[in-house]
Amino acid sequence: MRLQLNTKILLGFGVAAGVLLLTAIASYLSIQQLAVQTRQVEHTYRVIQEAEQLTSRVRDAESRVRGFLLTRDTSFLQTYSTSQQEVEQGFDRLRGQLADNPDQVLRLDSMRTLVNQKFRNMDILLRPRREVSGSAMQTILDTGRLTMRAIFDLFDRIKSNELRLLAERSRQQDVYETIAPITIIVSAVLAILITLWLFRKISQELAANETLQQELTAINQATSQRIQIIQNLAYQVVQGDYKVKIKDREKDSVGALATSLNRMTQTLDDTFSTLQNRNKELDQFAYVASHDLKAPLRGVSTIVKWIEDELAGELSPQMRQYLDMMKGRLARLEDLINGLLAYARIGRTQQKLEEVSVPELVGEVADLVVPPDFRLVVADELPTLLTDRLSLQQVFTNLFSNAVKYHHRGAGTITVSCQELKKEFEFRVADDGPGIAPEYHEKIFLIFQTLRDRNTAESTGIGLSIVRKIIDEQKGNIRVESEPGQGTAFIFTWPKLAVPEKAA
Repeated sequence: MRLQLNTKILLGFGVAAGVLLLTAIASYLSIQQLAVQTRQVEHTYRVIQEAEQLTSRVRDAESRVRGFLLTRDTSFLQTYSTSQQEVEQGFDRLRGQLADNPDQVLRLDSMRTLVNQKFRNMDILLRPRREVSGSAMQTILDTGRLTMRAIFDLFDRIKSNELRLLAERSRQQDVYETIAPITIIVSAVLAILITLWLFRKISQELAANETLQQELTAINQATSQRIQIIQNLAYQVVQGDYKVKIKDREKDSVGALATSLNRMTQTLDDTFSTLQNRNKELDQFAYVASHDLKAPLRGVSTIVKWIEDELAGELSPQMRQYLDMMKGRLARLEDLINGLLAYARIGRTQQKLEEVSVPELVGEVADLVVPPDFRLVVADELPTLLTDRLSLQQVFTNLFSNAVKYHHRGAGTITVSCQELKKEFEFRVADDGPGIAPEYHEKIFLIFQTLRDRNTAESTGIGLSIVRKIIDEQKGNIRVESEPGQGTAFIFTWPKLAVPEKAA
């Protein structure tokens, strides 16, 4: 398993740190041992020095006693007692220094016994002559010489033992004095070698990563160019060019996407070609509806009018009622045909952008479709738009007509207000009519759907369908807020700057 660069660096630094830690421990131990051996050597020197000072004080004490015995000069005895105390203190210090060497402690204890015996003999010699006979004094002097010889013998043994320890400790000190710098040098060399090795490995990894980064950059650039080509295709498709194709033969996901897009554009081209044919058929249908259908409709209306004019005196009330019903049906049929034509033409004609004052437009529409017994309330915040005047006029015309047609009292109030949003205006057309139940809020926007009797002449069920289709063409939306008995409000959005559609 190939490790990542960060893992390799961490492992390298871990190994380097481990080696450096081990070499540092080794160096520390070497220096520590060197310090221990140095202290041991110093300790041995202090033991030898203390033992020599001890024997020297005993010898001095003996010399003062001899001088006094020969001269009877009391000045020799002035420091005698002080020497005895210093000897005792020296033995205590020396015993503490030799505590780690039992053999030396035994020798020291034997030497201390002899020294005490020596001082007791010297104390006897310092007594007045009348208290010590000549033969006893000679015996004491001979014993003192033997004791002193034994003391020096023990001293020599203690000293020789310490000198032997000194030689051993000096040798170990020399060894550690040699090992310590070698260990430090080896540690430094290892640290340098590990650092260089680690630097080399990191440099190699970075170089490999740089090469990989360059390769990825080249791949990304190539992919970005291919994606840009796909974006251009999408833009051209949005603009209506469905014959565009991508020449990408790579066997990867982008190439597969390009192939799928080529199939999609081909399908769109075929579909829109079929749609254009259907639109032509719809245009033909609109022409037939506006000419061939309306012509016989006008002929029937004319015949009905002739009957009413020429046979006015011969028509019974029942016949006049039938003729009125026929005129109503003919009028509704004409409204349906006109509504169908208007619905089919939405989005198929070139829009003309112009500056439209919405307050003036609302006033003009109200003059045409709102009867005098209705009251129109227009808010002050209605804007001026750059848009297609005819489309917006159709929306207000149908909404006002609906408010008038379906009002239950025959007279009421219509309120128009507006709210400015970020990219659009939200218009609200409200009335105080009978209201619409919530379950019909979506149904009323379907073509031919009406909440009134189909036999009512003015109820074609196309008006709100035209309104929704116009607003959809403007990329807006419309909704209704209403409850039975609480009036109806139609809220729709209109862009601040309308984009004209190309004529089909």
